[in-house]
Amino acid sequence: MSKKPTLSFWQIWNMSFGFLGIQFGFALQNANVSRIFQTLGGDVDRLAIYWLAAPVTGLIIQPIIGHYSDKTWGKLGRRRPYFLVGALLATAALLFMPNSPTLWIAIGTLWIMDASINITMEPFRAFVGDNLPSEQRTRGFAMQSFFIGTGAIIASFLPYAMTNWFGIANTAAEGIIPPSVKFSFYIGGIIFLGAVLWTVFRSKEYSPQEMNEFEKEEEKANPSIKSNYRPASELLKVFLRNGSIFLVVGLAFSYLVFSQGYEKELYILGGGLAIYGFIQFLTYILAKSNQTKNGLVEIMTDMVNMPKTMGQLAIVQFFSWFALFAMWIYTTAAVTNHIYGTNDPTSELFNEGADWVGVLFGIYNGFAAIVAFALPVLAKYTSRKATHSIALVFGGIGLASFYFITNPNMLLLSMVGVGIAWASILSMPYAILTGSLPTKKMGVYMGIFNFFIVIPQIMAASILGFFMRHFFNGDPIWALVAGGISMFIAAITVFFVDDVDSPKRKRIK
Repeated sequence: MSKKPTLSFWQIWNMSFGFLGIQFGFALQNANVSRIFQTLGGDVDRLAIYWLAAPVTGLIIQPIIGHYSDKTWGKLGRRRPYFLVGALLATAALLFMPNSPTLWIAIGTLWIMDASINITMEPFRAFVGDNLPSEQRTRGFAMQSFFIGTGAIIASFLPYAMTNWFGIANTAAEGIIPPSVKFSFYIGGIIFLGAVLWTVFRSKEYSPQEMNEFEKEEEKANPSIKSNYRPASELLKVFLRNGSIFLVVGLAFSYLVFSQGYEKELYILGGGLAIYGFIQFLTYILAKSNQTKNGLVEIMTDMVNMPKTMGQLAIVQFFSWFALFAMWIYTTAAVTNHIYGTNDPTSELFNEGADWVGVLFGIYNGFAAIVAFALPVLAKYTSRKATHSIALVFGGIGLASFYFITNPNMLLLSMVGVGIAWASILSMPYAILTGSLPTKKMGVYMGIFNFFIVIPQIMAASILGFFMRHFFNGDPIWALVAGGISMFIAAITVFFVDDVDSPKRKRIK
């Protein structure tokens, strides 16, 4: 057996089912954490900085988990041990989050929760690349999108359902998280663990020997996968150059922020650039002294050697995820202020608007679950790139339309557009990417690819608060408009990506 066998519908179902639980965690986080922060006294124009914990943990955790999962093999296989450990930790964080007594404890819990979810999620992406042949990967990532949408719609609706169906209060005394939110997180923790356990015990992985045979066959079918990989010893000048550039730019930007008295969150951007430059210098020092058999040097070397398709997709991801992070941070504040006309988190009207945001998030996730299975069909008749671009245009229209709407019910239509984009963002870039990656490094490259999700989120956390105060007049609705524009830019950049494993290209050959 040298070619990966095709899997049945139910085999793909079982290997993707854990994403139902993962998205329960993310959906509860995305729809309710800003509300928790505001309830505990957080300022609206500081929400982006409070949220910084989430992308920073992803930036650190995912490439590390990807790197080591590529090298792992045990009784539970290659990726599943990380599914299990991450699920246990994330469940504990979900149970604690709504009981946070202070703002800073809530921020710290978000850090732990996001890190734990990332430990579980990162190997799931590589899991599809490991187990499915090229012709089934679009379907595999679409199945993940289905479970992401399904989990998110249920989780997003939970606080609303707790109040309107079960009579659980959605208000509480100042500084106290409403009971409806608490019970939603408890349910989410149980479902997170249960869904991941289903995948751990109902799916299998191929042995390292089988994976080696599959890789040889894939390299024959698609020679572009076998790239000229340059070892760290040949990249010393690259590490030194990159370290110098990023360190100088980061320090210069930080000095500009200091000298002009700009907002402190801008230090995050300057500091991030400087830290990355320092890491490049450290990699240079280790590589020059022949200390190349360590995770840092190997990950940085892999990053320099990333396939061309991955670098092109990075631009698409940057603008797509900048838009999404703007939406996750500011939708609650934008809807309650722009449509419900209140900024008081203790008022019934504010909590009614916040609950409606949960419904809206459920709608876009639910529609994404429905659309997920239509995307492979559209891609078959057009291309994966065209499908993704069309979906991103719908998402841009959906976000920008918030500015023009005054009736909260009309926002449901806006979220249909966002749902189409969300379904595609969760599947098409990964389907395009996996066809360009070597099998032995599927995990680490999936982790590095997460950089291009996290970096725009850090950018958003760094600059959106600045824009809110200096350009948006404190009105969060403009953050959603900026997100819509970013989504349009992403739609254009898709056409510059080389889909080396495109089924249409193979048919032409």
